[in-house]
Amino acid sequence: MCAGIGCSFVAQADEIKIGVVDTERVLAESAPAIRALRKIEKEFLPRDQEIKKMATQAKALQDLLEKDGKTMPEADRRGKERDLATLNREYQRAQRQMREDLSLRQNDEVATLQLSATKAIQVIAETEKYDLILPLRDLVYRSQRMDITEKVIKALADK
Repeated sequence: MCAGIGCSFVAQADEIKIGVVDTERVLAESAPAIRALRKIEKEFLPRDQEIKKMATQAKALQDLLEKDGKTMPEADRRGKERDLATLNREYQRAQRQMREDLSLRQNDEVATLQLSATKAIQVIAETEKYDLILPLRDLVYRSQRMDITEKVIKALADK
């Protein structure tokens, strides 16, 4: 009917705007992530130095026992062996405790960073009218123009 008159119907759908963000990169390269890493390194440096000092002491005691153990009196040798065993246990305990504390501290910082990144992504999504933003790690293919990672990193740097 309408064909005779030259009518045409065009189905017009609203355009959907989709973005992609590399959250791992945001958590590694953003200014807050770098600040958090430096803060944690500074926080754990004294403990790390203490543990290294214990390792040096144990090595020195081990070397002494290997070098002079056969010639020193039995009581001295046994005392030094006990000291070495005690030092090794303390070293392992301190190392294990530091790893656990470091892991907890890193997890706290990552959680804070994820919250900040999520807020930054939401602000970008709202201001630039994105309908959907997906994490990069789950995608098989995406166009580079969809990647908002740099915008998120910049938004976090501005805070």
